[in-house]
Amino acid sequence: MLKYRNLLTLIIIATMLFSGCSSTQEDTALPNTVAEDSAVEDDNAYGAIGAELDDSYTIEEMLVYAIQDEFLARAEYEKLIDEFEVDRPFTNIIRAEETHIELLKPLFESYDINLPLDTSKDHLLIPNDLKEVYEIGVQAELDNIAMYESFLLEDLPEDIRTVFESLKTASESHLLAFQKNLNRY
Repeated sequence: MLKYRNLLTLIIIATMLFSGCSSTQEDTALPNTVAEDSAVEDDNAYGAIGAELDDSYTIEEMLVYAIQDEFLARAEYEKLIDEFEVDRPFTNIIRAEETHIELLKPLFESYDINLPLDTSKDHLLIPNDLKEVYEIGVQAELDNIAMYESFLLEDLPEDIRTVFESLKTASESHLLAFQKNLNRY
């Protein structure tokens, strides 16, 4: 009986130690928040780069990576306009990125997936000069195209396939615009 009592006491003490009992206020998580429900939680796994790190995808992961990459492109191009006081091709492409985001949003609703928060500003890559701006633009579009190409290899519902094909085609146009500007250097 003494062994049982000692064991029980030890379990209770261990439980109290490891459960974080303290005099501080407990953290309270909001139920069903976007951050908790997001399929992609790693800070480095954002947008096309996150998709590249993954070798298989759920519908939710593909949609999250896709909209993150569109958020990121829009935020980078807005920042580049401010930093380097340039307009084209960035203003046109920003409008396109907003259209891409609007094409993706209904898919989140259709498949009952929470729309992730736009944390793209935490992932911005700002270059030193205009040549590097266009080099980064080229690489961003290449990454975006590769992401959509890998998604299109999956067995997708027709509505998602149509949107991904459209976004891939648009990124190919953006790539040409960045390459044209880069060729000036």
